Amino acid sequence: MSSVASRPAIPSSASTGPTSAEPQEDDEDLTIRFTNVQSLFRTINSTTTSDVLIVTHVAPNQFAKIERERDKRRRKFRFRRYDSDSQILVIALPTKLLETLHLALYQRYEIQVFQRGMDKAWDSVGHTTFRRQHHPKGDTCEGDSTGLPYPERREIDDWPTLVVEAGHSESLGGLHDDMRWWFSMSNHDVRIVILAKFDHRRRCIRLEKWEEEEWHPQGVITRRRAALQQRPAPILRQVITITHDATTDPASFHVNGGGLVLGFKLLFLRDPGPGEDEGDFVINVQELQEYAERVWKLVQDR
Repeated sequence: MSSVASRPAIPSSASTGPTSAEPQEDDEDLTIRFTNVQSLFRTINSTTTSDVLIVTHVAPNQFAKIERERDKRRRKFRFRRYDSDSQILVIALPTKLLETLHLALYQRYEIQVFQRGMDKAWDSVGHTTFRRQHHPKGDTCEGDSTGLPYPERREIDDWPTLVVEAGHSESLGGLHDDMRWWFSMSNHDVRIVILAKFDHRRRCIRLEKWEEEEWHPQGVITRRRAALQQRPAPILRQVITITHDATTDPASFHVNGGGLVLGFKLLFLRDPGPGEDEGDFVINVQELQEYAERVWKLVQDR
């Protein structure tokens, strides 16, 4: 079994947003070639230093067998993405650090939803399995934390408007692939993707907010035809870094980039109503510091 690095470049349109340059990284995504189901599960069971496993040469019928075996064994790993064309399966292997990276952030948003009395207008759907519509080969993704508005999206196969993906051993390039996959797989029904990357070397958390430009297809358009037209690449709207400072007592956290802003219209697919309860959601600097403190309790130097 050998590992290789996967570091796809950021889309060129990302430079149009108010961002900093992508940092250099030395994380490598653990990659193996699929041979059979039993061997894959042995590898999953023995992997203790990575939160992601990339499996190549997975044909659609083999992916179906892997999925059935996971259900039979009741294993709790996630299919971060499966692409039948490239035959690449990316598996997320949950750890306490990985789960806290996304849950503690998503819960900050969810608390504000409840505080505004909007809990009946929002459904959190966790790591529900989503599949590409009208695609017989099983292209799939399962997020870390996801949610969607109700009743704007009430059908069982409706896609989330908000996705939060996290990684510590997974490379930033791998997370960027996850982000692009969500927009593409959902036929651009996903509106916001938040990436939470723990950087051991720099001792910081990097948060990225990705969105897509509002897009108006040309001519008389059906949903299928619109899917075939060229769309602008996702745009990196916000970068926040939260750095751990161990020189203070107690340790402190420095937030660069301000609070994380989640647009109401992108989340709920409608304009905000009158009054103070409906408007953009902001996870402020103090809340981000508290979030980082929860994450850091689980950090072990590698």
